[in-house]
Amino acid sequence: MKICVPTQDNSGIEGPVEQHFGKAPTYTIMDTETGEIHVIPNESNHMGGAGLPPEYLFKNGVETMLCSGIGQKALHMFESYGVQVFVGAKGTVKETMTAWETGLLKRATVENTCSEHGHDHAHHH
Repeated sequence: MKICVPTQDNSGIEGPVEQHFGKAPTYTIMDTETGEIHVIPNESNHMGGAGLPPEYLFKNGVETMLCSGIGQKALHMFESYGVQVFVGAKGTVKETMTAWETGLLKRATVENTCSEHGHDHAHHH
């Protein structure tokens, strides 16, 4: 399975998680079968490229997305591609993967998305 984490740079497994999913400079993708790590640049339209991040990541074979939080529109897009989204990612990619493996990340639902208009969710750094 290919698991993706939005990241701030290209340092792979030790890369810091980017809090804003769509604005992440890079996405770190881990293949759980081979243990391979691929870091891809964010080439979605947020960063001057084409397409939205869910579409872009789906094309790169991502099946599970681990992020700190996600907006409703992005979540709906991921769901339409059959990509599972989990929220609560923080720290590094490695820490996030461990949290996911031990069941600490929550499955994203419409109830726990970031509301696009509200932006009153507290940022924990």
